[in-house]
Amino acid sequence: MSPPPHCLLIAFLAVVVLLPGLPLLLASSSFPLPTIAIAAVVEDTNGTTVSSQPHHVACGLVAVGTGYKISCTSVSNRSDGPHVYSYGGDGTSSPFSAIVAGDGYLCLAGPTSSPPMSLRWWGLDDGHTLSKRLYSGPALSAVSGGGEYVCGLVEQRMQCWRCPFGDVPDGVGFSAVAVGGGFVCGLVVGTGKVRCYGQGEAVGREPRGRYMLLAAGDRHACGVDDGGMLGCWGEAAAVAASAPPRVSRAVSMVAVGDAVTCVLWGNWTVSCWPEEEVAPPPAVAQKQFVALEAKGKVVCGVLMSDYSLLCWGGGVTGGVRKVFDKVLPGPCAPSTSCSCGVWSGSAPLCGGSGENMVVCYPCGYTPPPMELTPTSNSSSATTHSEGKRRPSNLVIALISAGAGSGLVALLAALVAVNYLRRRRGRSSPVSGRIHAEPTASAPRLERRLSALLSKGPNTTVEQFPLVVLRAATDGFSPSHRIGSGSFGSVYRASLADGREVAIKRAERRDNGGPSSSAAAAARRIDHEAAFVSELAFLSRVNHKNLVRLLGFCADGGERILVYEFMPNGTLRDHLHMQPVPLSPPLASWPARLRLALGAARGIEYMHTYAVPPIIHRDIKSSNILLDACWTAKVSDFGLSLLNNLDSTGDDDDDPCVTAGTVGYMDPEYYRLQHLTDKSDVYSFGVVLLELLSGCKAIQKYEGSGTPKNVVDVALPNIESDRVHRVLDARLPLPTPEEMEAIAYVGYLAADCVRLPGRERPTMSEVVGVLERAVAACDEYEDGGEPALSRSCTDGSTTT
Repeated sequence: MSPPPHCLLIAFLAVVVLLPGLPLLLASSSFPLPTIAIAAVVEDTNGTTVSSQPHHVACGLVAVGTGYKISCTSVSNRSDGPHVYSYGGDGTSSPFSAIVAGDGYLCLAGPTSSPPMSLRWWGLDDGHTLSKRLYSGPALSAVSGGGEYVCGLVEQRMQCWRCPFGDVPDGVGFSAVAVGGGFVCGLVVGTGKVRCYGQGEAVGREPRGRYMLLAAGDRHACGVDDGGMLGCWGEAAAVAASAPPRVSRAVSMVAVGDAVTCVLWGNWTVSCWPEEEVAPPPAVAQKQFVALEAKGKVVCGVLMSDYSLLCWGGGVTGGVRKVFDKVLPGPCAPSTSCSCGVWSGSAPLCGGSGENMVVCYPCGYTPPPMELTPTSNSSSATTHSEGKRRPSNLVIALISAGAGSGLVALLAALVAVNYLRRRRGRSSPVSGRIHAEPTASAPRLERRLSALLSKGPNTTVEQFPLVVLRAATDGFSPSHRIGSGSFGSVYRASLADGREVAIKRAERRDNGGPSSSAAAAARRIDHEAAFVSELAFLSRVNHKNLVRLLGFCADGGERILVYEFMPNGTLRDHLHMQPVPLSPPLASWPARLRLALGAARGIEYMHTYAVPPIIHRDIKSSNILLDACWTAKVSDFGLSLLNNLDSTGDDDDDPCVTAGTVGYMDPEYYRLQHLTDKSDVYSFGVVLLELLSGCKAIQKYEGSGTPKNVVDVALPNIESDRVHRVLDARLPLPTPEEMEAIAYVGYLAADCVRLPGRERPTMSEVVGVLERAVAACDEYEDGGEPALSRSCTDGSTTT
């Protein structure tokens, strides 16, 4: 039933009232309670004076067993072993949740899970002395250190220790704090204005405007305003030396050192200035980071892929160094408090600090979409007149877009409901792909999209302005088009920063006719569901065998996804469309097994390590892409199921409406509507049979007038130990040594496509079998004679 008109009016007025202040309700996307820090120390870890010049020590909450410890180690002297800091214990189980450091000191705060919260100080210049308690009381919402000082926020009030910053007004509330060399800056609650106190040229030179991110270094400070502009102020020489480019681009985090400025962009890659001194080495330039800190000329970051701590810059041994294998990416908190999701794999790291403790995703601020064009250097920040202020263009645009989207969604819902009543309970194959029937109304999908985008949008993607994507594709010109599918067209493009990308744009065509409006509405709902599903999944994961989502655009009615470009196309193209000679990953049997192993690892990650687990529902050779190095990457998650995608409380829709592609779909799932991760195992088994036979999933065979499934053709030969009869004739027959590994994989494929799902192996078992087969091929080349068992899954198929 549609909501009454007065309810719609109230909702619209609420949007109008709240939107102007929305950016100020969002916290910085950096962790206000950091878990890594860099200290400047004049003496080494043994207390022996080595130089009057400080060297730098990297500290972190280091994972150990099912807990973590506070550990610090020199980034310049590998012979200096790590030192563990503890209070009231042996250091193997720390009560502290956050860490800051500065010139000659280390300061720990915690616990965050239960009051009171304490702050303890260790002096480092004179060895590892006993700690001193600086604070005990209500929880600190943020803490920062720099120079010789520490400051924190207690119920929005700024409180500083061991510092001569003077009087900070008691009546001013702050949402963020950043301590520099002799000064402290904060963001005022409600206005986003920057206020600095203490000494130095950063005080009195604060920029005007509304700011979201804030960081301070030895001689200057930097922030990101609500227009997405990164600006710095303070000592002129330091600002000039570390001036970032004047571009509007989503920023996730800012770190400032001594005449050094670093940022994590919206896609969580890092850039630093001046580039000649602190630019990330090529080995890490394209990697994604969770957290970032800078001190002096040293920069340290937590890798998103494995949570290791890397440091680089002046004085770092070898130019770049892995300091710790695994650190906490952020402070641990109860999982029930994580309104924006959790970092994948963080629960084991927090295991020692209480039940159901995880590291939450920061519900961060994402700057509004703006064109990536240089701006004037004459001003470092947006200026506003004091007193009465006119609404900004951003606010007006958001209000207009919100009102327009609401009206469009309501009209689309009315049309879609009528259309869906006529097609209730049916699904139809389109180009072999069976789509989930659009059972949800447009307002429901709009709520799902709105809830997703309100999270910042989650973690690893940036929001692209439509004007930027139009420019990159020459207005979505056919000359840039490289493919199409049920979702829409795919375009190849180069962004202004040089990144090569693939842009997938939802189809908006309306062919006219009496039923075209209803069909178009249903297509929009289908595309919206695929868009939200893919964005929700890919923005939360990072694996080398999953295609990487760089960003999205949700401008008005446009639904666009931006991916890393995969220059070698799809496995299907090379397997079924490529004439002889075959491409390198398909030109030999060992190469085909390695390709299968890569794809299997991507699916295993979805099933086993993603939080929550993911069921893809459309595994097929055309959804396995190949990058420039021929690495296999699973793609197209529009039909995937993310267990907690929907937090709206609407549980009346069946999430398991049949979806997938004819020839690859699990018969048990298709007939019984019983979906498990074993459905993906079946589909991958079909892909394995494609790799072995060179045949399509469904095709006509010699002597048969009707198309047959490769399962029906290959399975009888495999089960009667005649694997050689199904092998791709375009390749030479395997050597006797290779044949054993190929047969081993053939038996695996047969296990994967068994009709009862409970008899199929898990994807972890599939990966194990393929690893043994690939290793066997390698050992044969080295002269070894490994034995491979006929029972390739060792009978462990009872899930």
